[in-house]
Amino acid sequence: MTDHREVRASDYDRERVAEMLRVAVTEGRITLEELDERVDGAYTARTLGDLDDVIADLPRSDVLSPAGPTAALVTLSGADVLQLHTRSGRVEQVGHWVVPERMSAKAGRWGKVRIDFTQAQCPHREVVLDIEITSWFGDIVVVVPRGWRVRDEDVLRRWLGSVHNHPPVPLAPDGVTVRLTGYVQTGDVWVRYRRAAT
Repeated sequence: MTDHREVRASDYDRERVAEMLRVAVTEGRITLEELDERVDGAYTARTLGDLDDVIADLPRSDVLSPAGPTAALVTLSGADVLQLHTRSGRVEQVGHWVVPERMSAKAGRWGKVRIDFTQAQCPHREVVLDIEITSWFGDIVVVVPRGWRVRDEDVLRRWLGSVHNHPPVPLAPDGVTVRLTGYVQTGDVWVRYRRAAT
């Protein structure tokens, strides 16, 4: 049987370690300089043993157990939090759907999340959307009807992370506020305002 440390690392394994390092820097376990050095080591690692060495002094829970292909996840938990998470694929919430009060959107490397509210039924005056983009080329697209407002002042932008949000009109009397929280490490959040379909 092949020793764990000799197994070739996948892109998903490297991405999981890079994410663990990003969490470690936010927790104060490593410095920004160490983050840069270790992330480089993670992305150039050839084996799981190489990745083990990058995170040897950090707490972990089977980060490098062999994993299958990445997959998008769309779930609604018992607490009515809609989760749209993808490591490297594409996941969408579009068409006719009922908007919960809380949502979560996460995109990893090459991950794309699209949330379109234009045909959705929203019983709330405010919706909280927690976002997280942790890797290069991740994107989250939020499409809302004109007259809604997306507020992004609670989003932490790190390094190359950006939020592109330019509301064309003020909040309408019957409009909904979508409040973004969370952080964008690298990648982009795009907010689009669309006229309602006639």
